[in-house]
Amino acid sequence: MDIEQLRIYEINDLYQVSNVEVGQHFYWQIGNFQVHAQVLLTSWIVISLLPALPIAATKNLQAIPTGSQNLIEYILEFIRDLTRTQVGEEGYRPRVPFVGTMFSFIFVSNWSGALFPWRLVQLPHGELAAPTNDINTTVALALLTSVAHSYAGLNKKGFSYFGKYIQPTPVLLPINILEDFTKPLSLSFRLFGNILADELVVAVPVSLVPLIVPVPMMLLGLFTSAIQALIFATLAAAYIGESMEGHH
Repeated sequence: MDIEQLRIYEINDLYQVSNVEVGQHFYWQIGNFQVHAQVLLTSWIVISLLPALPIAATKNLQAIPTGSQNLIEYILEFIRDLTRTQVGEEGYRPRVPFVGTMFSFIFVSNWSGALFPWRLVQLPHGELAAPTNDINTTVALALLTSVAHSYAGLNKKGFSYFGKYIQPTPVLLPINILEDFTKPLSLSFRLFGNILADELVVAVPVSLVPLIVPVPMMLLGLFTSAIQALIFATLAAAYIGESMEGHH
């Protein structure tokens, strides 16, 4: 066997490895692109649920809130206080919608996977799962967070924002640049790994014993799902606050 044939075999082996997938996917063919349809389907369900409670709660506003209106106001105050704590008194208000959107989408997505075993829904090909169960979703959310904190820094400091990369010494330039790449990686893989593990833990007992036995697992899944949404939103707000205050 000559060297050229050996190289061809190595390339073929690498190609086979690149085709390995975790789980089964339901694809839509759009032009020359394949789209994970199960992610879009569950994301649309979550997005349609997000405005449902606020719309219902604000139909009959009262001076003294009760019921769903009280819940909505509590959630808004919680997100506002979270953003103010991480970003600071100055400049936190414009960041509340972004942090609130991140928290709400991730929270509802995570709970949809904890409350409803998507994998029991049969598709012609592939399987359903919570949107945050797919690495593409979590990476997209993490990249949006990176754009948000970079924009916040540039908006406040202008081009002097880039001076953080040579602080406290220019020797740390490569490390400071690498830090901007590790932030979205850690955000995305932390959320993806925890939600994937949680859905697997719930799906196995549900498929074996559908009643009663999976309930403790589902309750634990609700708790961990809420914590993951809180962690992501807190870190996103902290990164925004850090970019506005300077290098720490």
